[in-house]
Amino acid sequence: MATDLQGRTIAFLVAPEGVEQVELTEPWQAVEQAGGRPRLVSTQSGLIQGFEHLDKGDTFEADTTVDVSPPEEFDGLVLPGGVANPDYLRTQPNAVAFVRGFFDTGKPVAAICHAPWTMIEADVVRGRTLTSWPSLRTDLRNAGATWVDEDVRICEAGPNVLVTSRKPDDLKAFCQAAVEVFKR
Repeated sequence: MATDLQGRTIAFLVAPEGVEQVELTEPWQAVEQAGGRPRLVSTQSGLIQGFEHLDKGDTFEADTTVDVSPPEEFDGLVLPGGVANPDYLRTQPNAVAFVRGFFDTGKPVAAICHAPWTMIEADVVRGRTLTSWPSLRTDLRNAGATWVDEDVRICEAGPNVLVTSRKPDDLKAFCQAAVEVFKR
């Protein structure tokens, strides 16, 4: 697995604060261990404040912003969760357009926990089957998606492959499925 993603760059889109830290760091490590190049993308440059549930965690330096780096620069996208992270991103038109760009170009996307909120705003879940944190079930159904309660779901019924998981406890399955999809 050490070179499965050799030569592939994976975007990790996060808000300036509010990302669930483990949902950023574990998939990041999985991409690195598979030989890929993760890049931290945000809506503004500078430090990103991670959270461990409601407590502040570590900070991370953004590599680039959605205004500078278009989806075409990347081979896939990871959308970590946390409640505040996707709630902020879905209010930022440039972040929503960035997410939509991965679907428009057929590139794989992996989203966990509350991250599908941003995809709902991008209007890319209609007709897709996915999972999320349970409180998003109604939001996803109202946006035209089919919601399932599974540790990981890979959906190929759309313009791209979509990997989703519910929560930090699902990270092992999520990381494995995301790397598998990103190497295709």
